[in-house]
Amino acid sequence: MLIKRRSSHHPTEQDVTPEAVYQDRRLILKGLGLGAATLAFPTQAGVRDLFSADKPTLGATTRPLNIHAATRPEGVIITPEEKATTHNNFYELGTDKGDPARNAHYLKPEPWQLRVEGEVAKPFTLDVWDLINKSTLEERIYRLRCVEAWSMVLPWSGISLAELIRRAEPNSRAKFVAFETLYDPEQLPGQASRSLGGGIDYPYVEGLRIDEALNPLSFLAMGLYGKTLPAQNGAPIRLVVPWKYGFKSIKSIVSIRLVEERPPTTWNLLASNEYGFYANVNPQVDHPRWSQASERFIGEGGIFGAKRQPTLMFNGYADEVASLYQGMDLRKWY
Repeated sequence: MLIKRRSSHHPTEQDVTPEAVYQDRRLILKGLGLGAATLAFPTQAGVRDLFSADKPTLGATTRPLNIHAATRPEGVIITPEEKATTHNNFYELGTDKGDPARNAHYLKPEPWQLRVEGEVAKPFTLDVWDLINKSTLEERIYRLRCVEAWSMVLPWSGISLAELIRRAEPNSRAKFVAFETLYDPEQLPGQASRSLGGGIDYPYVEGLRIDEALNPLSFLAMGLYGKTLPAQNGAPIRLVVPWKYGFKSIKSIVSIRLVEERPPTTWNLLASNEYGFYANVNPQVDHPRWSQASERFIGEGGIFGAKRQPTLMFNGYADEVASLYQGMDLRKWY
């Protein structure tokens, strides 16, 4: 679905303000007795120092894509590429916002295989780079809202998730879709232990209801800003579910499995009272430790001193997705 029309999910100028100080999940790490300092580990016995300065940049590993470019909605401010690639949550590469970019060279995204299996008639394994190299990908401009109350507007390139799922021909038992990130502590050093990776049991796992996965907005991104995904943004393939908080959009996926029972999800396992399975953006349901009524947009200008903008229900995509949750108590099913 190439988004050309003006609709509720197009950001407008009034939605946009610069970014300032954000609140984030490091309070959980403190509660677990962990912190960023635990990520500095010795360069011996198979582990490396994530903070060494003599590291190559990632720029040479991205390349232009063949895409159907989206029409830029009038008045929309897209987050600058430099900020979108240096302000990231990818704990497998470090828990500070700048760690994933600094440590991105550990991840080797090519070659890459993606399995689609489970309750399907036709399971298959996809060569992601064959798809990237032989396809004209679709560009979509989506809002991204982090649970930490900051946001971006980003131009992703990829294919609809529904396209891949339907290719596998799900059966009647397929009620949920489970996703799994690559598990390889050599490539993702934060996975070497819970203390190094923010208290998480790896691999990172996520899940959607089947109707959410088949919604036209659900997207598998293989590019950003018209180029292949940088490692820190989830190369070579990641999920993008724009009406949910960002932690639902799992990175560096190796497995998509159709299942009958609701699958476990990483942040829900770690703190179920703070991170629900659904994780729909909802300004009326606060995080236990901060308000979700507003957010800080990462756009042009400096990081500090910005004004907030109101958080939109379903991140501005209510027209497209609200019907999925008709009759549900969204305070209970957060």
